[in-house]
Amino acid sequence: MANRLEELNGRRHFDYVVVGCGGIGSGALYWLSRRAPNNVLGLERFHLYHENGGSQDVSRMIRLAYLQDRYLRLTPDTFKTWETIEEESGMQLVYKSGGLIITERGVSDQILDEYEDGLKRHNMPYQRWDHKQLMEHYPQFTAGPEVEALFQKEAGIVDAGLGNSLHVQLAQGRGAKVLDNCPVTRIVRRQDGLIEVSTPLANFTCKKVVVAAGAWINNILSLIGCHVPINVTEANVTYFGTPHVKEFTADKFPIFTWHSSGVTINALPVHGISGTKVGSYTDVPVVTADTRTWQPDPVRLQMAIDFCKKNIPKYLGPVMKLTTSLADWTPDRDFLVDTCAKAGFPDVIVCSGSGHAYKFASLLGKILSEMAVDGVTKYDISEFRWDRECLTDPNFKLIPLHTDRGKSKL
Repeated sequence: MANRLEELNGRRHFDYVVVGCGGIGSGALYWLSRRAPNNVLGLERFHLYHENGGSQDVSRMIRLAYLQDRYLRLTPDTFKTWETIEEESGMQLVYKSGGLIITERGVSDQILDEYEDGLKRHNMPYQRWDHKQLMEHYPQFTAGPEVEALFQKEAGIVDAGLGNSLHVQLAQGRGAKVLDNCPVTRIVRRQDGLIEVSTPLANFTCKKVVVAAGAWINNILSLIGCHVPINVTEANVTYFGTPHVKEFTADKFPIFTWHSSGVTINALPVHGISGTKVGSYTDVPVVTADTRTWQPDPVRLQMAIDFCKKNIPKYLGPVMKLTTSLADWTPDRDFLVDTCAKAGFPDVIVCSGSGHAYKFASLLGKILSEMAVDGVTKYDISEFRWDRECLTDPNFKLIPLHTDRGKSKL
């Protein structure tokens, strides 16, 4: 224990404590370190950069396109915040491959109309293609006449694993401290008004706590009498060892989401490892963070293979890597970004990314830092509060993933 705490030099107070150092938590750590150098502590229940949660791996989608205005107002700044990390670190995080939303006439084409309406409302450029235009631009596809696509240039990959590590490294360079393998076991308010955060290693005091614990969010919130009605899911992620690597690099092939009848397929070009990446997040099994099986579903694997054979045959190759990805979803599939004032803890700030937040991870970290330091953020997060129907009505029916058409875990 002494060795673990040695670098703190006996220090037990930090103005800000961040619980959870994955995608959003590491972002909060970084942006807080810019506002409060030497005064931020990050606590991670597992080892840093672990693969237990929902923000590991080498790539995630990033794009401007969303269906809902509450996200379209924010997506331009997702790119800006990642650019800040790139400039400070000298390392590239975002690769703009372009992005496609693909649908089928008479089956899912209304989704394309909704995306188009949203992009028009926010004056975001795009192109709408029929199947011939799709294959003229990307001959890797074998699309029938029923296929339509919406293309947007401002889209691509953000390197998730690198983003997490850079957030932490740069924060540490400003004096932030991080303790991993250090779960939080107790949060209480002291008589002097400070918050005391207990761990197996030591107790710490602070002015504000930021909770970004992903699928373990209720382990933390329950300590102060709060609960988020989330569902935790475990989905397949497959990398194929295509022999046609050159045709699927980020400068030759876009990210895409393909909406069919009740099925959504997400795919990315080659990045990080030499395989193409595909996943489906439709009707995935509900698990818990601590009892997940870690076992990929062979039925979903075959579904991915069949899809690729039909639509992008060269994308396929031997299975290079088959794994599972964890996600936590609020009932309406929207973020939660708010304080825990309803439980008497306005100085505890909570964020749930609801399974599609990695593209926003650094921006959400900035938002959380503003809420912690300034008490308010300049970004419009009014629709991500506790006081919405899905979080207040115990009879609210969970929105199925396949109808959550504006969001993508990858």
